[in-house]
Amino acid sequence: MGKMRDSLDLRALRFAVAFPLLLAGAFAVCALMLRNNLPDPVAIAWNADGGISFAPFLAYVLGGGGFLVVAGWLVFIQAVPLARPVIMRRVMMGMGLMVTLFITSVLAAGLVGQTGLADARSSHVDATVLALGAGAALPLGVVMMMAFKPDPHWTPEDDAALEAERIRTEDPGLAEDSMLLWVHARSSVFVMICVATLFPAMLIAIALPWLGALLAVVAVIGACFLFVRVRADRGGVQVFVAGILRVLTVPAVDIAGAAAQEVRAADFGGWGLRHHGGATAMLVSSGPAVVVRQVSGRRVAFSAGTSATADRLAGILNRVAARAQRGEQPPAT
Repeated sequence: MGKMRDSLDLRALRFAVAFPLLLAGAFAVCALMLRNNLPDPVAIAWNADGGISFAPFLAYVLGGGGFLVVAGWLVFIQAVPLARPVIMRRVMMGMGLMVTLFITSVLAAGLVGQTGLADARSSHVDATVLALGAGAALPLGVVMMMAFKPDPHWTPEDDAALEAERIRTEDPGLAEDSMLLWVHARSSVFVMICVATLFPAMLIAIALPWLGALLAVVAVIGACFLFVRVRADRGGVQVFVAGILRVLTVPAVDIAGAAAQEVRAADFGGWGLRHHGGATAMLVSSGPAVVVRQVSGRRVAFSAGTSATADRLAGILNRVAARAQRGEQPPAT
């Protein structure tokens, strides 16, 4: 039992097993209530003219109920293993509800369409019952996806979070020596990119689709270089273009000093990633930036958004550089 609790969501398992059975039982009870008003045998397949395949009433109920149970179990069971991603388990729980309710609607519509008829060959599936049942199945499945709360499962991400919290508890100053920020160019710059490239690309695409697509791709790539993510901690500072591609890394031991400055992009060769005059820069615009002096004498500059952010980031880098020069190792994260 303990191993099952470690690998399976028992609440979800109980629901996955019981709900299709209860739904099949409810269908069987309702079908028995209609038994005296149904032809014998009943239709199990139809075309535009009426029933074309037939089976005894008991076979219809047992076969339909069995199919309902098996189909429900096959879908619901995907939401039970704790190792599955939470979003997948929620989706499969909702899908299971949709599938079982839809099958029940089809089975019920087939019986209701034959009520009061002496010969099943003149019957048709009741469109009202089918529409109401199928229409209810979709929103109820969505509600189930939103309402289902999977049992928590301890993951490697939880281990990492626990270790990070332990480090922060042992070293309260660690949070003060860490910073993460996003910096981007002014909105007017992106408007200019759209006007200068995307709109012409739409016109060019009428005559040369490949050239229009190429121009649009170049514009998007250029815009990505105007978004940067800066991460500073006791290990140093890293700058990522578009938040993904790391273009600058300065270890704490290589930092001789850092200062917040108002810079002009032209002094460092322009916007984006530049190597100019013994300096490396990643600037999304002119304005507040942090300029780092390395032990080797080179300079590294990157945008910092606002003057207050630049001052705080420069202070962090100076502190972590001092710690590194004293030989204090940054904590493992």
